[in-house]
Amino acid sequence: MRRFVVWGDNALARRLVGELINSYGAQVTAVVPSLTQNLAPEIAELCAPDPWSMVVQERRLTAATFLRPELADAEAIAFVDADDVANVDAALIAREALPDVRVVLRMFNTVLGAGVASRVRNCAVLSASEIAAPAFVAAALGDNTPTSIQLTDGQRLAAVDRALANPADIRCGLADTAAGVTLPPDDAADLVLVSVYGQVQPAPRRDGRHPLRMTRLVLKGGLRRVLAGVFALIATGSVVVATVRDLSPWRALYVTVLTTLGGANADLEAGRISQAVDLALVFAGVAVIPAVTAAVVNTLVKARLKIAAGGLAVPVGDHVIVIGLGNVGARVVQGLHDQGIDVVAVDRAPTARGVAVARALGIPVILGDAKDTETLEAASVATARCLVMVTTDDVTNLEAALLARSLRADLRVVLRLFEEDFARRIKVAFGINHSRSVSYLAAPAFAASMVGSEVVDTIPVGRRVLLVAEVRVGARSLLEGRPFHEVGVADELRLVAVQTGRPGLGQGVQTFWWPERNRGRTLDRSHTMIVVATRAGLVSLLERAATRP
Repeated sequence: MRRFVVWGDNALARRLVGELINSYGAQVTAVVPSLTQNLAPEIAELCAPDPWSMVVQERRLTAATFLRPELADAEAIAFVDADDVANVDAALIAREALPDVRVVLRMFNTVLGAGVASRVRNCAVLSASEIAAPAFVAAALGDNTPTSIQLTDGQRLAAVDRALANPADIRCGLADTAAGVTLPPDDAADLVLVSVYGQVQPAPRRDGRHPLRMTRLVLKGGLRRVLAGVFALIATGSVVVATVRDLSPWRALYVTVLTTLGGANADLEAGRISQAVDLALVFAGVAVIPAVTAAVVNTLVKARLKIAAGGLAVPVGDHVIVIGLGNVGARVVQGLHDQGIDVVAVDRAPTARGVAVARALGIPVILGDAKDTETLEAASVATARCLVMVTTDDVTNLEAALLARSLRADLRVVLRLFEEDFARRIKVAFGINHSRSVSYLAAPAFAASMVGSEVVDTIPVGRRVLLVAEVRVGARSLLEGRPFHEVGVADELRLVAVQTGRPGLGQGVQTFWWPERNRGRTLDRSHTMIVVATRAGLVSLLERAATRP
C-alpha cells in the first residue's frame, strides 16, 4: 500500500489527508506541531479508522524527523503550511534526509515557487489560492466565465458555455450545470472544453481615474450643504433687493452678490428698508465667506487623503466587492481585474497580502470591518453586481453576507465556506446559492500531484472540481497496446487528446484530438494522455497507466 506524508494542520491539510485515504486508499502520516491545536484533532479523526494512518507531533522539523520509520518509507511528502518560507525550509530538510522522495509544496509566491521547482529534484509546486480563485471569479460573474487552461506544450484550452463556443473547437463536454452532473454525454453538456487559438483579449476596462473624479468628490457632503445655503441666501436676497429697489432680476443679482461677498458702500440717501437689506447682506457675507472657506479646505484635505489611501473616491456601480484580502482574496481581485471588471477591495488589516496587490492594480481599497454597515456602504454595496466573501472565517463570511443582503435583498453573494453540509444548510435557510471551499477545490490537485500525476489545471463546477491532467502511458501498463477509445469511463473520465513524443527530450510532439474517434490507433509508452477526470476517474486511470515489472 502506498504511503504519503502531509505536513500541516490547516484546512487544506485536513482535506488532503481525507483525499489520500478515501480516494486513493493510501496510508497517510500527518505531521502537526500540536495534537490539540488548529485542525489537528479533526485530522486525527480522519486517520483513526485506518489502522495504518496516524498523526505524529513534531514541534520543529529536523532531518531526524524524516528518518522516523513511519516517514522514511513515504512515497511523497506534501508541505501545505500557509507560510511559503516554512514550506521551502521543511522541503529542503526533507530532501537532505530523503533524496528520492517526491516533494509537493504549497506556495503563494509564484516566482519563488518556480525557482524552487527548477532547483529541487522531483518537486511539484502548487498554489491553493491560484487553483481555487477561478471558481470564485466564475461564481461572481455568473458561473459562465471561461476558465483558461494551458498545457505543458503551450497549447491552450478553455472551459466555456456551449452557447459561446465554436462547435468546431469543442473537444468534450464537461458538465450539465443545471443538473449538477459532471462529464455527462457530450451532447448533454452545457459547459464544454474548447481549443483556444491566439491571444484572448480581456474585456475593456473602465478607467476609474475619471477627469471629474476630484470635482465629484469635492462637491459632496458638508461642502454641498454649505454651497446650497449660500445659493439660497443669494437667491432670497436677490428677490428682496429687486422688490425694494425696483430693479431687474439681473441687476438685483449683481447688487446682492457684490454686497454679500464684497461688502458695500454706505448709501445715506437710500430708504431705511434698502439700508436694512444692505446691512443684512453684509452680515450674512461675513458669516458665509469663512464657512465656505472652511468647508472647501476640509473637503479638499479629506479628498486628498482618501485618494492617497487608495479608497473609493466616488460611488461606483456594476462592480464586485471582494472582502478578505488574504491569499485567495488577492488572486480573486487579480482575476476579476484581468476580466475587465471594476473591483472594490475590503479588509480590516492594512498589511493583508491583497491590499498591496489591489493598490498596485489601481483598485480602491477600503480598510474596515465588513460586519459594519458603514464599511459596506462605503464600498457602494447598493450598486454592486456581486459581493465575494473570502475571509478565512466562515462565520464572518456569513454574517457580512447577511448584513449586505439586509441592505440590498437582491445582491448576488459568493461565500467561502469550508464545510459542504454547512454550505447546503446556508443555501436552504438563507437562499445563498453560491459558495466555494478553497481546500475542497485544491486538495484533489495536491493529492494527484503526490501520486505522480501532472495536474495541469482544475475546472470548477459549482463546489466541485474536475481535474485536467497529463498522464503518461507506462511501460507494460494495462493501457499499453489498448485502443484510444477504451480509456474513457462514463461520468468519470474523458480522453481529450493523445500526444506522441516527449518535448523535454527534444522529440517532436504530435497531438491527436478527438482520440476516441481514432479507433484504429492504440496507446504505447511514448504517449501522454490529456484527460479531464473526476477524482475517482483519475485514480482509476493512474492505476491502469502505471508501469509494471
